[in-house]
Amino acid sequence: MPVTSHKTSMMSGRKSRWDVLGGLMILLLLLWLSDIALGSVKIPLATVVNILLGSATDSVAFQNIIYNIRLPKAITAVLAGAALSVGGLQMQTLFRNPLAGPSVLGVTAGASLGVALVTLTAGQAITIYAVQQLGFNSSWLVALAASVGASLVLLIILGVSYRVKDYVVLLIAGIMIGNITLAVVSLWQYFSHPDQIQSYLLWTFGSLQGVSHQHLLVLFCVTSFGMLLTFLAGKPLNALLLGEDYALSLGVRIQRLRVLVIVSTSLLAGVVTAFCGPIGFVGIAVPHLSRGLFRTADHHVLIPASALLGAIILLACDIIAQLPGSATTLPLNAITALIGSPVVIYVILKNRKQDRSFH
Repeated sequence: MPVTSHKTSMMSGRKSRWDVLGGLMILLLLLWLSDIALGSVKIPLATVVNILLGSATDSVAFQNIIYNIRLPKAITAVLAGAALSVGGLQMQTLFRNPLAGPSVLGVTAGASLGVALVTLTAGQAITIYAVQQLGFNSSWLVALAASVGASLVLLIILGVSYRVKDYVVLLIAGIMIGNITLAVVSLWQYFSHPDQIQSYLLWTFGSLQGVSHQHLLVLFCVTSFGMLLTFLAGKPLNALLLGEDYALSLGVRIQRLRVLVIVSTSLLAGVVTAFCGPIGFVGIAVPHLSRGLFRTADHHVLIPASALLGAIILLACDIIAQLPGSATTLPLNAITALIGSPVVIYVILKNRKQDRSFH
């Protein structure tokens, strides 16, 4: 009887998780369609569905708005939310720190330094030369600069990871590298013209609107590759939860796992920052929400759950930031913090209360 009862509880637990995942997928689809339908110009949901399915419509304006503006933005929200959430989950597991996020290694700060290069002080001359003489699109130039900055920080972190075995020291090194990078940007801002500073600050607010179809292809490819690396790290990360010695006894190569996690997280965070700016909160908060919702530490469950929840939250925040029916758009970073932080505090306190009740 006890064995039968245990098997029954396991089957019911797996079924409930599949039910929750199915519900999250439905919610994701509804929010994705709503993000396309809502904005300064409201488009009926039925019209959105018909246009996406390729049905004939009399409104050419609606088609242009959907295909050229809102569809890329909605897909970007899904990719960015999933990438940041999964990256944050890996960092929290690797460093065993609940406050770790995808930007903890300084990759986001490196991207910010790259953007500062083309928007502040002498960077304006570089931008003008690249656009006029080399034929660069300004948005591609910003994305390229952010990618180069993130890549340089990634190389530094990888070099440090080969010399340092202690996770705490590696975490501190990443934070310090990020602080140094941000300090350089701050000094750069101090000597820059107010118009240049404003251009840089607008980028730091985070936005999903500047992603074109060409940008979206690059974002999708890099994000997909980063996600693939994350799924490969799922089983070793589960072993690492029980301690490094236990993981070693199971044959996990700790150094290889560390490099795999750092590279995948840097790719996910770096490409999102390059095209969308530094989007905060999502990477730290969503892993906690996933653990609280599914009551598990298994990365085979948490990785897809975090990806789904991250996409859902970023879509919801983007809908709110658009202020449907208004021509005003709020900073995305402000919305992610205002909406998400109270939810995370509630989940953490609720889980803490439940844990105490078991003792």
